[in-house]
Amino acid sequence: MFDKKTEKEAREEILALVKEYCDTYHNQKKPFEDGDRIPYASRVYDSKEMVNLVDSSLEFWLTSGRYTDEFEKKFSKYLNVRFCSLVNSGSSANLLAFMALTSPLLKERQIKRGDEVITVAAGFPTTVTPVIQYGAVPVFVDVTIPQYNIDVTMLEAARSEKTKAVMIAHTLGNPYDLTAVKAFCDKYNLWLVEDNCDALGTVYTLDGKEHFSGTIGDIGTSSFYPPHHMTMGEGGAVYTNDSLLNRIIRSFRDWGRDCVCPSGTDNLCGHRFDRQYGELPLGYDHKYVYSHFGYNLKATDMQASIGCAQIEKFPSFVERRRHNFSRLYEALKDTEGKLILPEPCPGSRPSWFGFLITCKEGVDRNQLVQYVESKGVQTRMLFAGNLTKHPCFNQMRESGSGYRVVGELKNTDRIMQDTFWIGVYPGMTNEMIDYMAKTIKEGLNQQA
Repeated sequence: MFDKKTEKEAREEILALVKEYCDTYHNQKKPFEDGDRIPYASRVYDSKEMVNLVDSSLEFWLTSGRYTDEFEKKFSKYLNVRFCSLVNSGSSANLLAFMALTSPLLKERQIKRGDEVITVAAGFPTTVTPVIQYGAVPVFVDVTIPQYNIDVTMLEAARSEKTKAVMIAHTLGNPYDLTAVKAFCDKYNLWLVEDNCDALGTVYTLDGKEHFSGTIGDIGTSSFYPPHHMTMGEGGAVYTNDSLLNRIIRSFRDWGRDCVCPSGTDNLCGHRFDRQYGELPLGYDHKYVYSHFGYNLKATDMQASIGCAQIEKFPSFVERRRHNFSRLYEALKDTEGKLILPEPCPGSRPSWFGFLITCKEGVDRNQLVQYVESKGVQTRMLFAGNLTKHPCFNQMRESGSGYRVVGELKNTDRIMQDTFWIGVYPGMTNEMIDYMAKTIKEGLNQQA
């Protein structure tokens, strides 16, 4: 078939067929009908993602390569940050972000075992997991309703002489009060890590200037898992404006190496064999000098190729999420006697990941959720609800060590009991949004 074709001609023919295949067999959606399954999230893509994926696979480079470089540049440009490191998941991004702060290169600001990190229990476990696994101590404070983010009035009470950082996620696209949190961190010279995995594209105004969430703190993280704002299947990113933090992040991501040469490149610095490190012999190969106890958390170029197509569509995804949220909010406004509807943080334009609902007294969440699910609308809890109640905390609860709780987690516990959410992903149509609102109202009437 390819005997008389150049490699370039053969590739172009393959990719043209891939485009035709995708256009013919993917994304051929039938009109929505009441009762059709509405997932809380789903991939939104076209032939560009599939063509990129096959193009990358034909090169068979497999690990990070040209698509990775392209994505990191495009993503940095979008967020207006200096440095971006692509990784294999959002959880890995959080691991890297935290572990970077344990580097001895940070001197007196290095986080050591026993140091404390302020966070919340109403969220996803992997925001907190790296802290616990390293041997630092998470300090949990309550959140507010209906913003579902950290209660900033508790920050001062949560701080101790051991506090070194604040690491919190923006909840389902709604940013926390970054003005207050950033001022608190600046006051006490604390690190701020923004888990931005559920808030990519959110805009927050600080000091009169708009910033993307994830770029105000010292380090931001993103996830590209299929339900998130954009996808690579699996994947994540860590970003910062600090050159030293970027160097440390890259080292931890790439086995802990001291060398900054990318895969397939040798002696970028010109000093591969003429330096002395630690107690190694003079001239030991710099590619195998380790400055940190690191990992291999790189993504593949095939993942990055999908991201390169997704990032081009991403601004339209954000606008559709905002549209879907607003339409759903308007449709549910007349339920406010029975439900608490979500509110954006002042000074923000959220890139909504979901629509949070808290049931008021007299409304049984489980009954409402089961009714809504029976009608085809997928629901989710606010992740852990109260993370400290989960089996993974059993041993720490029994020993009374390993974490601290400041005050009472009243709202966190209420969220665990009374809150759920539904999706607003960009593939949703107006008909789907209206059906979800109608179904929730029906469920409320069932209880009445």
